[in-house]
Amino acid sequence: MSILRCISPIDGSVFAERTTLPLDEAQAAAARGRAAQAAWAARPLAERVQLVMAGVAAVGAMNEAVVPELARMMGRPVRYGGEFRGFDERASHMAAIAQDALADIAVGEDATFKRYIKRIPHGLVFVVAPWNYPYMTAINTVAPALIAGNTVMLKHATQTLLVGERMARAFHSAGVPEDVFQNVFLDHGTTAELIAGKAFDFINFTGSVPGGQAIEQAAAGTFTGLGLELGGKDPGYVMDDADLDAAVATLVDAAMFNSGQCCCGIERIYVHESLYDAFVAKAVETVRGYKLGNPLDPETTLGPMANVRFARTVRDHIAEAVAMGATAHIETLAEDDGGAYLSPQVLTGVTHNMRVMREESFGPVVGIMPVKSDEEAIALMNDSDFGLTCSLWTRDTARAASVGDRVETGTVFMNRADYLDPGLCWTGCKQTGRGGGLSVIGYHNLTRPKSYHLKKVTS
Repeated sequence: MSILRCISPIDGSVFAERTTLPLDEAQAAAARGRAAQAAWAARPLAERVQLVMAGVAAVGAMNEAVVPELARMMGRPVRYGGEFRGFDERASHMAAIAQDALADIAVGEDATFKRYIKRIPHGLVFVVAPWNYPYMTAINTVAPALIAGNTVMLKHATQTLLVGERMARAFHSAGVPEDVFQNVFLDHGTTAELIAGKAFDFINFTGSVPGGQAIEQAAAGTFTGLGLELGGKDPGYVMDDADLDAAVATLVDAAMFNSGQCCCGIERIYVHESLYDAFVAKAVETVRGYKLGNPLDPETTLGPMANVRFARTVRDHIAEAVAMGATAHIETLAEDDGGAYLSPQVLTGVTHNMRVMREESFGPVVGIMPVKSDEEAIALMNDSDFGLTCSLWTRDTARAASVGDRVETGTVFMNRADYLDPGLCWTGCKQTGRGGGLSVIGYHNLTRPKSYHLKKVTS
C-alpha cells in the first residue's frame, strides 16, 4: 500500500492523492468483477448499450468541472474544452455497431446440421489508461468491453488520478452495477501480482514501451490476452503536389497540440525538396504564434508539459540535436521556466543519427528534413522502431495509397493527421504494440470465438 500523488504541472503543487489498494483488497475487487460478469453478460445487448451510453452522458454532464480539472492535472489549456466530443463519438460508434459486430456468424444449416460462431466476452477486462488523453483512451476499451458483456477494472495513470473516479461515479449513477465497472488505485507491484496471478481475462494497456514490456513480463505463462498501444514516432510526408498551406497548418498542429503529448502526434516531417524552404518558413511562423502559459488562462494555446521529467526528455533531445548540427528556429520564450513550461521548437538540419528523429520525444518539438523522392521518404519513414500512423500529403489518392502500402504503420492518413476514426481499427506495428481497438475489430479483440456444430436428430 502506498500513496499516489498527482503533481500539477501548473505550479508543482500536489493536486490530488489517493491510497493504493493492498494486494488482498485488489484481489477481492477482481474476484467481485469476475463474479458479476455472468449476470451482466446475460442482460440483453440493448440494455447494456443503453446503460453504457447513459454513463457516457453522465460524464458529459460533468464537463464544466472536468475541463479545468484536466488543466490542473496534466496541463491542457481550458480553451480546448476537454475531451467529451471524442469520448462521446467513440462510445456512440461502438454502441451503433454492436448488434452487427457481436452477431452470430452463420456458417450453414440444412436438414442435418446447424453451424455458427458466437462472440463470447472474455470475462474481466483490465484497462490501464494513460494520462495524455485520459478520457478518450479509456473509453476506447471501457465502452466496447462493457457492451460486449465483459466486466471492467480501470486503473488510471497517477498524473490523471481523478479521471477513473469520475468515470466510475458517472457510470454507477446511470445504473451500471458497481462490481461491473470498478475504478482501482494500484501500485506497480500489486498490478504485476494481479496479472501474474491470472486475476484478469484480458488486459488493455496504453502507455510506454517499458510499461508494455512490464505487462508482458507479468503475464508471461498465464496466456492472458493482451492489447498494447505503446510508443510512436509518427511521420508526415509532404509530396511535391501537396496543398502547402493545408499541410503546414495540419502537421504543425499535430506536432504541437497538447504540448506534443499525443499518441499519434507528428514527431518528424519529410518534405519534397521543391516545397521544403516554403514549408519550413510557414511552419516556423505558425509556431511563433503560439502562446505558452497557464492552461487555466483562456488565451493560452500551449500549456506546460504534464511533468517536469517529460519536459527534461524533450530538452535533452533538442540540445543533443543542436550540438550535432541541427538548427533550432524558435527562440526560448519568456514563459519557459526550465521546468514543465517548455518552448515549442522546430528543428532543421536533422538526421536519423539524432535521438529527436528516432526516439519518442512526446513533446512540442518536430524535426523537418528535405527528400528528393517517394522512395527516399518511404525509407526514412520506415527507419523507425515504431509504427502507429503516417500522414501523407498529396492531391493524388492512388499515389497516397501506393506509398501507404509500403509504410510500416497502423494507420495511413491522406491530407489529415492526429485523428482517431472509431470506424477504423486503432492499431500499430513494431514497438508501437499489438492488437487493435475500436471498429468491428475492437469487438473481436474483446471477445473470443466459440463454434457450434449441432447435429440434428432426424429419426
